Amino acid sequence: MAELPELARTLIARALHAQGLFAHMGCEIVEVEAGRVTLAMDFRTEVAQQHGFFHGGSIGFLIDNATAAAAGTTLREGQSLLTAEYKVNFVAPALGERLICRADVVKAGSTITVVEGRCFVVKDGMEKLCAIGLASMAVIATRTLAG
Repeated sequence: MAELPELARTLIARALHAQGLFAHMGCEIVEVEAGRVTLAMDFRTEVAQQHGFFHGGSIGFLIDNATAAAAGTTLREGQSLLTAEYKVNFVAPALGERLICRADVVKAGSTITVVEGRCFVVKDGMEKLCAIGLASMAVIATRTLAG
């Protein structure tokens, strides 16, 4: 993919930080490139389930945001997007200190953009795949979001 302009990086960061839940969950932006976004969160009891793993909802939240942001790198002026659908396959317990989601655009379309997100849990410096998500992002005209 082409180089992502700095303005696009700024707009994506602004959109993510405009969500109260993004800050509440303790998420951070690690990387924003054309067609790829990496987000992460550190482990805290507020994002855990009863066995001490990252909660599936925390993983789903990270996948939804990372895939949406990756899709956002493909938008043109006057376009925005909304999550149309996503699914998550949990492949291992997310037991560790940090959760990282790397999302890559599979196909950027004019109405739907498909993105894959892979979540890794970091424990003792080692990454382990814990979930894979596939998302469909609806590309819409920004003007339709005006309330």
